[in-house]
Amino acid sequence: MSEIYRTKTAKELTESDIGKTVTLCGWVENIRDHGGVSFIDLRDYYGVVQVVMRDTTLLRGIAKEDCVSVAGIIEARDEETYNPKIPTGTIELNCRSVKILGKVRKSLPFEIITSKETREELRLKYRFLDLRNRKVKDNVVFRAQVISFLRREMEELGFLEVQTPILCASSPEGARDYIVPSRRYKGKFYALPQAPQQYKQLLMVGGIDRYYQIAPCFRDEDARADRSPGEFYQLDFEMAFATQEDVFAVGEKVLFDTFKKFAPQAKITGLPFPVISYSQAMLEYGTDKPDLRNPLKIIDLSEFFSRCTFKPFIGATVRAIKVHAEMSKGFHEKLLSFALSIGMGGLGYLEVDDDLSFRGPIDKFIPQELKAELVSIAELSAGDTIFFIADSPSRAPVLAGKIRQELGMRLGLIEENAYRFCFVNDFPMYELDEDTGKVCFTHNPFSMPQGGMEALTGKDPLEVLAYQYDIVCNGVELSSGAVRNHDPEIMKKAFEIAGYTEEELKEKFGALYTAFRYGAPPHAGMAPGVDRMLMLLKNEENIREVIAFPMSASAQDLMCGAPSTVSEQQLREVHIKLR
Repeated sequence: MSEIYRTKTAKELTESDIGKTVTLCGWVENIRDHGGVSFIDLRDYYGVVQVVMRDTTLLRGIAKEDCVSVAGIIEARDEETYNPKIPTGTIELNCRSVKILGKVRKSLPFEIITSKETREELRLKYRFLDLRNRKVKDNVVFRAQVISFLRREMEELGFLEVQTPILCASSPEGARDYIVPSRRYKGKFYALPQAPQQYKQLLMVGGIDRYYQIAPCFRDEDARADRSPGEFYQLDFEMAFATQEDVFAVGEKVLFDTFKKFAPQAKITGLPFPVISYSQAMLEYGTDKPDLRNPLKIIDLSEFFSRCTFKPFIGATVRAIKVHAEMSKGFHEKLLSFALSIGMGGLGYLEVDDDLSFRGPIDKFIPQELKAELVSIAELSAGDTIFFIADSPSRAPVLAGKIRQELGMRLGLIEENAYRFCFVNDFPMYELDEDTGKVCFTHNPFSMPQGGMEALTGKDPLEVLAYQYDIVCNGVELSSGAVRNHDPEIMKKAFEIAGYTEEELKEKFGALYTAFRYGAPPHAGMAPGVDRMLMLLKNEENIREVIAFPMSASAQDLMCGAPSTVSEQQLREVHIKLR
């Protein structure tokens, strides 16, 4: 450490330094002027030290958040003035000299100590000040520690870190590309990678057995609480000669070890993580991102209600959720209001009495001879309440999932201080585009269809499943992945079903299409999201809290002014004219 500015940091100071002369540097966090004696709290990267100034002239010209160097003797505090909240709470620096290194020349836009309570736009505009807040800074430090741990985990498992290109070719991978105009090649563009998808597969063809990187990904998407606009990072990895189960073993070990280390007091799903099929997840949880901290499950009563007389349920997809809890009339009214707010026409329910008879608005529509069957199907007991959700086949599962989660929250059923993981697999390979009605890829177009060529040629495309899988934690999708399609003929057929000609396939994915003709190994991988992982570990509700310099919710860098206009000369150099 250079002693020009400081001889110690707050972290290095202990009671053994009492009587020693030291020099400290940092920012003035607080000033307390008690007339003949003044105190400042000096904050550096490592902590806070109390500085006492018995010479009143020393404080002259010093303001909060000035960057200063102070020299003096370390003394023991009087016992009644100990501060147990900080490691240096039993000592203080008796200041003999002070030097202002960086002066605050404008009014502070917010108090540093309470910056997290300031509106987000102002915090992001002055992010360099916001980072001085200990909680904000700690998140940045925590991020570095987690990423360092992830690297060690991957390398211990035999993975090689390889950096893949940032400037690449545009490809239709699901989201909008960020495109970069070429100066040298008029009218042509690079794209920023939505993911290192093609490159990591090409590494497998190139004989790299186990690849990983902390990969930056760029997608022109709108922000959400759990999605940063513009860019994000993922622990991207790929394995040659690997099955779905091989990837599961790596993914769950790394995530389990990471959460165990950085959330040691939390309850964490043990290994192996449960595996839930997409169809089971949509039936039992109403989402492909199930929150397993919630014990409630959904059941299908469509067939049962086809034999009842309640017209709104006849011919509809009917889902039901059983709850054992006391509920007031007010509770039912609030839950009904929630149901209406998410687009439901109503929310039917039945309460189960001690003799297993029913009370509720739709009791009269269930024939007496079918009531015992409902008790059996739904496994009802005295004191239960069962809620019914009826709608179209596509809407009913989703609405039931929202009611399930709302019930879990309102009734306090969500397990606290827990991280509950699962794999969701067996996703449909294809779906119908809502706008065009044509068949398109559901998720990753590079996935291997289950059943290979035989499935693609002999099945309805909407019935074909893919070797695709997600890792979900507490209702948050942490990772997606797949066993890759490494056969050029199967690849050609898979894209043909989604409406791509062979020429389009060669144009959009030419490198993969060509590489797979030179002895490609079977390979598979996945990519857990680093930002979401950190968001969960720090119990932050907004992903921007775990990123050093995040964009705003409207995808703007409010501090540096991006996106911004550029000069006419810059536009001409890349052959662009604005319309």
